[in-house]
Amino acid sequence: MTETALPVAVIGGGPVGLAAAAHLRSRGLPVKVYEAGTSVGTNIRDWGHVRVFTPWRYCVDPAATKLLERQGWRLPSADVFPTGSDIVANYLEPLAATPELAEVVETGARVTAISRQGLDKVVNRGREQRPFVLLVKTAEGVRRELAKAVIDASGTWANPNPLGASGLPATGEAEFVDRIAYGIPEVLGRDRALYAGKATLVVGAGHSAANALLDLVRLAKTDPATRAIWATRSTNLVRIYGGGDADQLPARGELGAETRNLVESGQVPLLSGFAITSIQEVEGRIVVGGETAEGPRTIGPVDRIIAATGQRPDLLLTRELRLDLDPWLESTRALGPLIDPNEHSCGSVPPHGHRELTHLEPGFFTVGIKSYGRAPTFLLLTGYEQVRSIAAALAGDRAAADNVQLVLPETGVCTTTFSVEGAEGVGCCGGPAPKAADACCLADSVAKGEGNIGCGCGVAA
Repeated sequence: MTETALPVAVIGGGPVGLAAAAHLRSRGLPVKVYEAGTSVGTNIRDWGHVRVFTPWRYCVDPAATKLLERQGWRLPSADVFPTGSDIVANYLEPLAATPELAEVVETGARVTAISRQGLDKVVNRGREQRPFVLLVKTAEGVRRELAKAVIDASGTWANPNPLGASGLPATGEAEFVDRIAYGIPEVLGRDRALYAGKATLVVGAGHSAANALLDLVRLAKTDPATRAIWATRSTNLVRIYGGGDADQLPARGELGAETRNLVESGQVPLLSGFAITSIQEVEGRIVVGGETAEGPRTIGPVDRIIAATGQRPDLLLTRELRLDLDPWLESTRALGPLIDPNEHSCGSVPPHGHRELTHLEPGFFTVGIKSYGRAPTFLLLTGYEQVRSIAAALAGDRAAADNVQLVLPETGVCTTTFSVEGAEGVGCCGGPAPKAADACCLADSVAKGEGNIGCGCGVAA
């Protein structure tokens, strides 16, 4: 097979990965999608109980929608706010089943490494002329496949930050992993038995932590033996408490006010400025040790821990590629200054496309939430525009590739994930119903280990 006949390899069958495939197919380019899970949208299924905070019309990609509509698909009620499970069942699964994508999407196929055929990352000569080689692990074993370009949309959901405040696992963390939930457990649903009547430590200063605390308090109303304790590394909780009634995003202000009330009313003990260093077992339960400004402290004994500490990109996958990464965000170096959370919120990130996402390894692109590394400012519609630009560039349409246009809402760091009954009329981050410029916000404060997903239409896109 000649290099021109080789497919573009897309790693990840989430919203942005499938959108990349849709854009590539619409331009007549061969593509192969590798999804590690047993079905598309595997990572989203993990938080399928969470209702997103943007309506259906902002949760779909234009090129993907065109493929679906050819099969008679119709967008669910445009103003309804879907759950993660709704997005998988009513969008991702039908999209993967379209004739254009059904033949190119492989599930149960985990890409474990990427390199250049016959060359490691040290060799210069002839590098750009060599195709990429991917190691693909399936139930049948490991095989090698070639690609003319690679789009990594594998996300970060499966690579959570550790509890250790230094960015390293706390002593004992691996030993007690069966008592730690990383992400968003379904406290009031499938995971109820794990938390009912138990004491749970919630770690993190993002709104995912607040969501877990509120669910635990709700659970305690039916099982009074249920207790929640809250620990944060940060001492400044303004970001989570918000401005209350003065918050420009009313639902975010409501969440902040509810969380503050849990602490001030004494329903949830809070230890802020607590840097976790160790986890140990004492008489069958766990005690968490750490440092504060006043010296060493312990929390416990508790029965379980919810680690709302965010995620980070897995860089082992691309170890044999020449990547140019921002030194602290782990995004592409060119993208780093545009998304630095010290300077930008979700809505102030400038539009960007193939040029900002290009690495020193020509033909390799990281997209979706993984493209932002540890920055918390990713928006789902940003990912759709990323892959539109890249597909145009790979097709040789540089005018379309360079014409990156995206207007995003200026809402600060979009971070709300809490459940809302009768959520219609709620917009990105729980605010008013979005206008045409609004977008699905995906990431909470994943940077610096404070938070999980936020309002949006998918995770690890």
